[in-house]
Amino acid sequence: MVWGGISYDGRIDLHVIRNGSLTAVRYRDEIVHQHVRPYAGAIGPNFVLMDDNAPPHRGRIVQQYLETEGIERMDWPARSPDLNPIEHAWDMLQRRISRRIRKPETCDQLANMLIEEWRQIPLAEFRKLIRSFKNRCREVIQARGGHTHY
Repeated sequence: MVWGGISYDGRIDLHVIRNGSLTAVRYRDEIVHQHVRPYAGAIGPNFVLMDDNAPPHRGRIVQQYLETEGIERMDWPARSPDLNPIEHAWDMLQRRISRRIRKPETCDQLANMLIEEWRQIPLAEFRKLIRSFKNRCREVIQARGGHTHY
């Protein structure tokens, strides 16, 4: 499992989740504290965290930490279409790995390749995803929550 963050003007380095599953404590300590908090500080008061409804993201300890740090989180309805631009970034990353001539043979090789490819995705690609957010929302509303071309 990996975690990464994107914004219009940058990205947060990919973090590889090793040795077990992602819990709310690990999400708070390894992701939010180490990656999100410094990035939010660099962006400033307009920063809004867009995660999803995954159980580790919604843990009480995570919410308390975000409140303590003054990090605003975007609310998602419990049963909503996944409109998060990061999902398309994961698709980009997967395609980049698939195109490699040399395939990873170990988990460490895969992790290193993912990190390398993540850093090489042009910022313009992330900007395009983020700019499409309004259109994605509009299409979901028009489709009454149904499928869209996104």
